[in-house]
Amino acid sequence: MSNFHHPIAGHVYAVTGASSGYGFAIAQAIVAAGAVVGLIARGQENLDLALATIGSENGFIATADVSDSKQAGAALQKIHAHFGRLDGLVNNAGMARPGSIETYSDDEITSQLQLNIAAAMYCSRAAIPYLKNANNPRIVNISSASAEHHDEMQGLSLYAATKAALERLSRDTRREVQEYGIGVTILRPGAAMTEFVADWDMTKLKTAVDVWNERQGRWMDSGMEPGHVADALVYCLGVPPGVSVDLLEVRPNKLVEKFQF
Repeated sequence: MSNFHHPIAGHVYAVTGASSGYGFAIAQAIVAAGAVVGLIARGQENLDLALATIGSENGFIATADVSDSKQAGAALQKIHAHFGRLDGLVNNAGMARPGSIETYSDDEITSQLQLNIAAAMYCSRAAIPYLKNANNPRIVNISSASAEHHDEMQGLSLYAATKAALERLSRDTRREVQEYGIGVTILRPGAAMTEFVADWDMTKLKTAVDVWNERQGRWMDSGMEPGHVADALVYCLGVPPGVSVDLLEVRPNKLVEKFQF
């Protein structure tokens, strides 16, 4: 049996959007490295299932809509109170909806701006006072390859814009909290197989995919799973104090034919 002791073992991390997809994979990877995790998401049932999987001795759930500042602050306070400390925050919660500038509704615009930008600010604002006294504290903001690469799927202009804004926010946050030893990382994943599209408007999705296929060709990159992103994130959490991964991009590297409607 290996005696390897992971650098984050014994630490406490909060993860938003932790009940499914990238967030749940991240929570599992954190626990596998010997740390414990506060799982934050809106759905109580899915949070209960997530906690049952990782074990109540390894996690604590805080039900909250982090696009609401009061709920975000309360969730971080509960996690800190439960564990008595907080060593890092992963701002993973996000939302994408297919559409175009011409067709987005007010609600689609507002909800994506609130969850993809404002929520990260609300959670970071709540976490920073706790992180100031932490052991090798970290904030990791989950971006998207669509913030940088123009060959990603069409019809996600607003989502891509919010992720680009999150990256700019991350760079300024890094400067603001550097004096406290808090490292800030942008983790930029490409597409992985998750249930992300489960509640998308299929008509708008078909339109977006048709345009994507027409403009970018029939091939796409694939082959990545949420666990690959989670492993990369744990690496970012575990670099030594005084060192920070500024930006890490993880993308699939298997060429496959795009899905068709």
